[in-house]
Amino acid sequence: MALAGTVVLVADQLTKSWAVSHLADGHTDNLVGSLRLRLTSNSGSAFSLGSGANLGPLIAVLALVVVVVLVFHGQTTRTRLGALAAGLVAGGALGNVVDRAVRAGGGFLGGHVIDFVDLQWWPVFNVADAAIVGGAIGLVVLGLRSPPSDPA
Repeated sequence: MALAGTVVLVADQLTKSWAVSHLADGHTDNLVGSLRLRLTSNSGSAFSLGSGANLGPLIAVLALVVVVVLVFHGQTTRTRLGALAAGLVAGGALGNVVDRAVRAGGGFLGGHVIDFVDLQWWPVFNVADAAIVGGAIGLVVLGLRSPPSDPA
């Protein structure tokens, strides 16, 4: 889990740094189909939900709490795939928390998150957002497949 989280965190921060340095002039890089790279900043939560309501920091911290609870009390994270999924969520949440802590903004964790992956039919996102969603889906699927533990 720690390795997956660290890889996500590092990849997220490196790609955000690249996006800020290469896309800051406002241009868009069209890649393939509807996929393009376009720099935006997000004061809300994942996929710009809750912008203006300052829910982003709360949701990021809540995601980390959920991962900690799963690690210590969940059956799903005791498997390799479960640990990987939890690591994706933790690394993604930490990546966005780091942005909120170091980027300009108001108050505790009030900074903006850098987003730059634009599919044009989905809200603009980043590596951390993709890891959080992928890891959460993995945890749900694994949780549905895991046999219930014996309460005795």
